Amino acid sequence: MTDTSPARFRGVLVPASTPFAADLSPDAGRFNAFCSWLLDEGADGLAIFGTTSEANSVGMADRMRLTEGLVESGVPAAKLLPGTGMCALADSVAMTKHAVELGCGGVLVLPPFYYKNPSDDGLYASFAELIERVGDKRLQLYLYHFPQMAGVGIPMGVIERLVKAYPETVGGLKDSSGDWSNTEAVIKNFPSLHTFPSSESRAVDALKIGGAGCISASANINVRAIRALIDVWDKPEADALNEKVSAVRGIMEGYPIIAAVKAVLAEFGGDEEWNRVSPPLVTLPAEKRAALISALKAEGFSLSMPVSKAA
Repeated sequence: MTDTSPARFRGVLVPASTPFAADLSPDAGRFNAFCSWLLDEGADGLAIFGTTSEANSVGMADRMRLTEGLVESGVPAAKLLPGTGMCALADSVAMTKHAVELGCGGVLVLPPFYYKNPSDDGLYASFAELIERVGDKRLQLYLYHFPQMAGVGIPMGVIERLVKAYPETVGGLKDSSGDWSNTEAVIKNFPSLHTFPSSESRAVDALKIGGAGCISASANINVRAIRALIDVWDKPEADALNEKVSAVRGIMEGYPIIAAVKAVLAEFGGDEEWNRVSPPLVTLPAEKRAALISALKAEGFSLSMPVSKAA
């Protein structure tokens, strides 16, 4: 089936990091400024409230408030891909309806992840019920496959049933499994989906076979370079750019990546407040932070402009 929807996301999307205040409430001012900066740096979209965003440490009311705040601050709703997959169907419906009504370009939906080893029928029903209960033709649903973290994946058979039943609604998939053979199979078997690997080191590989780009944690700190790579992925200069962005990604993967992203934002943005993570995560220890920053600088990494502080 040929995809005829120009509204579906493509390119580099950033699972935007969520700043927290001293009382561990989300810091809306910093969040708005940061998301605007990411778009200025070249992000094609913002996958807010995904794993890197510490979404499951942020309550529903705060997620909805922050999404509204972004739109009110001037971030185009069509650029937003909020995570709305919750354990309870009613919560997923409420979050998804809110995103659609705001005009968000899509939603990124985890399977219900508390009950492990669900049947394919059960997984299909969870997504189908969500789509039916939202009942809005504007809905663009992106499946979120991250079995290592969620403990529940999205099998090929479930994807096939959903694409057949809801071809206008099921718009894409983010594959955070790190299993290239799975990503490759999704891209080849479901060409209508806009499929994104979770690492920029696989973006070119994905694009070559019909993938859509990447949704990467390290795009929080390197989105300009990743965007430059995607812009020339099929040209000779892509090889050198791919090597550079993959090197930065490799350094980041040597550390707990959520805390590492925040450490880099704090260091290069000159804003120590960015170091704060929400329990059960912990801030990167000083010695590891120093080693991370040193390794990045040795690679020639720098942010092209300071990360904006709270408005």
